[in-house]
Amino acid sequence: MAISFCGNDIGKNAYSVDDGVLANGCFVDALNLVPHVFLLFITFPILFIGWGSQSSKVQIHHNTWLHFPGHNLRWILTFTLLFVHVCEIAEGIVSNTQMESNHLHLFMPALMGFIAATTSVVYYHNIETANFPKLLLALFIYWILAFITKMIKLWKFAEASLGVRELRFCITAVLVVLYGLLMAVEINVIRVRKYVFFANPQRVKPPEDLQDLGVRFLQPFVNLLSKATYWWMNPLIIGAHKRPIELKKIGKLPIAMRALTNYIRLKDSYEEQRHKTEDPEKSPSIWKSMYRAFGGPILLSSTFRYMADLLGFAGPLCISGIVEHLHNSTEIDRTNKTANMTFGVYFMSSTELLQNTSVLAVLLFLALVLQRTFLQASYYVTIETGINLRGALLAMIYNKILRLSTSNMSMGEMTLGQINNLVAIETNQLMWFLFLCPNLWAMPVQIIMGVILLYYLLGHSALIGAGVILLLAPVQYLIATKLADTQKSTLDYSTDRLKKTTEILKGIKLLKLYAWENIFCDRVEETRGKELTSLKTFALYTSMSIFMNAAIPIAAVLATFVTHAYIEEVRLSPARAFASLALFHILVTPLFLLSTVVRFAVKALVSVQKLSEFLQSDEIGDDSWRNGEMSMSLEVGKKYKYHGDTKAINRKGRYRMDNYEQPMRRQLRPTETEDVAVQVNDGFFTWGSNLSTLTDINIRIPTGQLTMIVGQVGCGKSSLLLAMLGEMQTISGKVYWSKLPDYEILFDGSISKNRYSVAYAAQKSWLLNATVEENITFGSPFNKQRYKAVIDACSLQPDIDLLPFGDQTEIGERGINLSGGQRQRICVARALYQNTNIVFLDDPFSALDIHLSDHLMQEGILKFLQDDKRTVVLVTHKLQYLIHADWIIAMKDGSVLREGTLKDIQTHDVELYEHWKTLMNRQDQELEKETEMESQTTLERKTLRRAFYSREAKNHIDDEDEEEEVEEDDDDNMSTTTSRRSKIQWKMCCRYLSSGGFLMVFLMVSSKLAKHSVMVAIDYWLAAWTSSNPHNQSLADSFLNATNYTQNNDTQIAQHRSYVPVFIILCGAAIVLCLITSLTVEFLGVAAATNLHHNLLNKIIHAPIRFFDVTPLGQILNRFSADTNIIDQHIPPTLESLTRSTLLCLSAIGVIAFITPAFLIALVPLAVAFYFIQKYFRVASKDLQDLDDSTQLPLLCHFSETAEGLTTIRAFRHEARFKQRMLELTDTNNTAYLFLSAANRWLEVRTDYLGAVIVLTAAVAAIWSTSQSGLVGLGLTYALTVTNYLNWVVRNLADLEVQMAAVKKVNSFLSTESENYEGSMDVSQVPEDWPQHGEIKIHDLCVRYDTMLKPVLKHVNAHINPGQKVGICGRTGSGKSSLSLAFFNMVDVFEGKIVIDGIDICKLPLQTLRSRLSIILQDPVLFSGSIRLNLDPERTCTDDRLWEALEIAQLKNMVKALPGGLDAVVTEGGENFSVGQRQLFCLARAFVRKSSILIMDEATASIDMATENILQKVVMTAFADRTVVTIAHRVHTILTADLVIVMKRGSIMEHGKPEILMEQEDGLFASFVKADM
Repeated sequence: MAISFCGNDIGKNAYSVDDGVLANGCFVDALNLVPHVFLLFITFPILFIGWGSQSSKVQIHHNTWLHFPGHNLRWILTFTLLFVHVCEIAEGIVSNTQMESNHLHLFMPALMGFIAATTSVVYYHNIETANFPKLLLALFIYWILAFITKMIKLWKFAEASLGVRELRFCITAVLVVLYGLLMAVEINVIRVRKYVFFANPQRVKPPEDLQDLGVRFLQPFVNLLSKATYWWMNPLIIGAHKRPIELKKIGKLPIAMRALTNYIRLKDSYEEQRHKTEDPEKSPSIWKSMYRAFGGPILLSSTFRYMADLLGFAGPLCISGIVEHLHNSTEIDRTNKTANMTFGVYFMSSTELLQNTSVLAVLLFLALVLQRTFLQASYYVTIETGINLRGALLAMIYNKILRLSTSNMSMGEMTLGQINNLVAIETNQLMWFLFLCPNLWAMPVQIIMGVILLYYLLGHSALIGAGVILLLAPVQYLIATKLADTQKSTLDYSTDRLKKTTEILKGIKLLKLYAWENIFCDRVEETRGKELTSLKTFALYTSMSIFMNAAIPIAAVLATFVTHAYIEEVRLSPARAFASLALFHILVTPLFLLSTVVRFAVKALVSVQKLSEFLQSDEIGDDSWRNGEMSMSLEVGKKYKYHGDTKAINRKGRYRMDNYEQPMRRQLRPTETEDVAVQVNDGFFTWGSNLSTLTDINIRIPTGQLTMIVGQVGCGKSSLLLAMLGEMQTISGKVYWSKLPDYEILFDGSISKNRYSVAYAAQKSWLLNATVEENITFGSPFNKQRYKAVIDACSLQPDIDLLPFGDQTEIGERGINLSGGQRQRICVARALYQNTNIVFLDDPFSALDIHLSDHLMQEGILKFLQDDKRTVVLVTHKLQYLIHADWIIAMKDGSVLREGTLKDIQTHDVELYEHWKTLMNRQDQELEKETEMESQTTLERKTLRRAFYSREAKNHIDDEDEEEEVEEDDDDNMSTTTSRRSKIQWKMCCRYLSSGGFLMVFLMVSSKLAKHSVMVAIDYWLAAWTSSNPHNQSLADSFLNATNYTQNNDTQIAQHRSYVPVFIILCGAAIVLCLITSLTVEFLGVAAATNLHHNLLNKIIHAPIRFFDVTPLGQILNRFSADTNIIDQHIPPTLESLTRSTLLCLSAIGVIAFITPAFLIALVPLAVAFYFIQKYFRVASKDLQDLDDSTQLPLLCHFSETAEGLTTIRAFRHEARFKQRMLELTDTNNTAYLFLSAANRWLEVRTDYLGAVIVLTAAVAAIWSTSQSGLVGLGLTYALTVTNYLNWVVRNLADLEVQMAAVKKVNSFLSTESENYEGSMDVSQVPEDWPQHGEIKIHDLCVRYDTMLKPVLKHVNAHINPGQKVGICGRTGSGKSSLSLAFFNMVDVFEGKIVIDGIDICKLPLQTLRSRLSIILQDPVLFSGSIRLNLDPERTCTDDRLWEALEIAQLKNMVKALPGGLDAVVTEGGENFSVGQRQLFCLARAFVRKSSILIMDEATASIDMATENILQKVVMTAFADRTVVTIAHRVHTILTADLVIVMKRGSIMEHGKPEILMEQEDGLFASFVKADM
């Protein structure tokens, strides 16, 4: 048959124009080609010549600037146009099949139109990004021409009296409208931009965000197509494969998404409500303000969601259409064909078009693509809004924290914990609620629609299926709430377990020396047991939830189809069966999610309640002197825009101020202005309760002088400082701050910044999470000389030298822990360094020893501060410094006792002066005592040095990634890093599964496979059942007469019902298998978690002591906290989800391939595409996840440290700086989170499109093949499920990869070597009472800590007789302590031996050896629990023996007085006893174990003189007949010993009786004694 444009039907002249040119339909169609061809001819040259080089004058770095008006409308219209063109093409092709010969003019113009429309949008996009508006004229002309030609066609149709019933008429009408609208858009661009027909075109500037090269988040700025498919993310995600994504790469947030912008939006709507309500008590509703600020986007998102849900129903309907018409297509009778001929061509109705299977397949594809696009758009919009909301809430909470009244914090109305919860939990709850809230109103609609459609397909039996689903939904809700509760209890147990683990790790040395590690290990295991019970409950509920989710659709399908077989008269056709099957699949998701959403809604209500209470809590009073800057800091963002007239009004209406009238407000009496910095008149101050804490305060602080405030503990000294700073509530009275000297104002033009700022060092030291230097400079510019002077004054240099990176070391919460004295000195240094006129120091000497105090007083306060003529107010207990004071304020019980100079007080109040004198004497005596001791500071420095000595070995290796960093060579070889980052640790997966036990793994795999096979079997059986009847029953009916029919019908129905039993059995089996799989996976997880934790704990507790010296404590703890938590709770559900979605996808693809083998050909390119998508995504996702985690921590820390240091921040006037920092941290975290969610959308859009392509190929393959219609329905239903599960496969893979890292870290510890506990002797060979005498012989002993290190003891020889008292002395590092460890075989003895009572200790089992000797360590270690547990954890001794030990250690009376006696509580680390008492407890512990050898390792280092004397006496009496080895750091403690050993650099220099050694003038011992005296 010849092809021709107008067709060549026999007997018709297609080209005749007898009735007029336009009466020929073919000619009108040809006319329609003209505009399309015109457009292609004009635009192609322009697009290809590459005129892009002469781009616009505006230089911006992104080519994403969209600035033509009506941009989005144009894209939407163009997409609609494309869709209509597709319809037109389809209609033309289908009509053409009805003709005798091919009529090209039916579809050719439509095809050209499609190409032209595509070109138009590409052309437009290029013009827009290059900013060349003049070239838009071409498009304008095209729209006009197209509009005219289509109008002619429509007019001709109308003339021929064709109407809406004919499809082609409708299409043409729609096209006319679209072209008209596009023309209007084009005219609008001309109107606004005036680029043609006007003299002066409008100039445009790109938005601020695009000019800023730092903004990398382009979602708001790209065109519609890129917005929908996240195309702009490609470079980022693909680039991640080459090098990791860093913070620099994700840049800044666009202005509209920054926390500040959103904070202002939220605050405006919040305050607006406050002004509207007449009743001031009523708090503004947060819900309303959230709706006002963020309601728009949520509505938009909900609209998208509705569209997606409605399009979702197109799937099942298209399937039913395809299956129904698959075999009926041939039977369309051609009888009435001629009736519909007009213009010599065939016109069809729209229903006829929808009966064509190929058309349906294309429609299905388009519907899926659109549905997925809308769904992802909806998700994205809610997530973006949620993030914006969180930023706004965080800023709101932070601003509130900065204004909280101090009394609130100290009276415990608002604890730090509550504030941290608000930040970490409540804001996230609200964010999540926002993510899920469109579901709240979308889901009910979806469910109702689904049920209606089911009813339409299946009649009454559908309602039964829906009923099953609805009945089981509350059960799911119940399970969900139970899950939340169980999680809470699990959390409690795990915190408890962590506390115990931390204690063990901190006291590990003691536990090993006493051979108690197993006892304490069992304590942890016991708690872990409780935690595991809770975890098992958790696993049970999780598996129930998973089971319900899988079983409900099966149950519903079972109920529906079985009742349908028995109730309905009509046979079930494959089309209806599979459409309803697909509908059930759709219905399950909303029902499953609904319970989650409801739970989140409930949580959100609670969170809002808490937030509301917090925002209503008290603020600090209106303090006139403060206003100066307070107003400024509120509007951080607009910081320096206004200079002349700062009228920033805080909307609470609380502060109304003008910065520059400020100084005028202090009505000071002219006489006093000169010399007074601060003055309080008739002050009554309170901490919130109406009882005044400070009464009748009248004081003045002289300018430029040193004022001291003294008085007993608790008399209100600190309160007085805070009252002056305005932190307390004023009942009556005034605080005046002196006026500025006039010249300063004139000179500066504005108030000098630091005037109202007070350098304040609080009593409880407060550090930032920052370097030492940043803590001291505290936001002031760095000045080297000044910094040096301050460091010297506070004698911080020696401490800084000990830190690993000097003053660049991070300190604070997350950094290195400093001791109290060191922290306090840093705080004082901060106050000294600030350039403020007034300095308040609140008891800066409390944690310092005497030398430091004197140095600080002389160098820091008297010299450094007084030289600058700064006003200093010092609160102190050290009365000996009163002589330096220019002015003294003595306080008593909240009021001022005396005020004046020391002379005044001496003359006027003799009694007080005498009282001070006696106190001073007492302090002087203490001073003498202290100087005898090794000072506290040197001790602190020693502990710091110890901590770092052990870390030196590890210094270069970052704590988390040891293993990986070793693999990477110095040259950053691209390929190695890539392979390292993209590997999922299969080894680790195997390791994890093997920990779960072989049986469980086998069960899991087999039950999973069985379950999916049964699921496929059910659907296959359904296909066989519905296709079983002689098909096209409708025709059979018309031919058979009635009698035949009835008989036939009965047999048919019987035959039809015979399929039911098998169907029921299969469904039952599937439900049981669902239960089994969900249980096995969860319990496999529990088993693995149990084993991994058990092994980890045992390995670590039995590791040699060296391991703890080189591994930072935090790193070990991390394995027990974060990593264990991941293994416990996160891996099992991920694993379950991953296996389920993977198997679903595989079974679906298998089924499709089985039905239509042709599908496999199309599968190859799809698989390749999928592989690359997941490969790139996994790497990028991991990086972004890490960024999100790492940016969250600083944010939370910033909040908690602000809440802790409120008074300091406010005194220094640094609110604005801290707010700025908070906004930066929030924005950084939000950027990471936004990119992470955008990357998830990127992935989902791509996998969804892949899924849609799979559906299309499956449908096309099915239409062309000749399979049974039932099987085709089966294949398509399965293809539809693939779209849902493809992205889950990838996301779960990515998650699993991140989570397996935890297993890897735990595993890296499992390979540590344990100590050799066995020994070469058997326990039975050791005598019961060994060592009975306590004789020690040391032969040629060499000891080292590690095989890699140098020996610390070299060839030591000694002999100690039974019952001797031996003293060992030597400088630090001479090997004294190593020798004591060698007795316990804690170190590597590689030569020589120690023989105790005839047995070489290296041959003994460790447990035996260590349990028969006693040691008292230098640092006293107590464990939380009872006193009994600390003295005798093995529970072997009687109470009498314990009391006896306590009596010897002088503790009996104190313990008797405690509630519970021996069972009295010891808090963590023994904090409820003083250091001296703790050391005595350790002594008692050594007595309880009656061994004949006692070793004391510098046991008196942290004890005062009195206690030490007790100790010495006790050792002499109670241990008269035992061997005692004392390692001394103060030589006078061993002058009475029987034998002295002097060590130097690991070998013995002198030994003998102390009297003899003293006589050797030039001997080491003699020199030590001299130095010590």
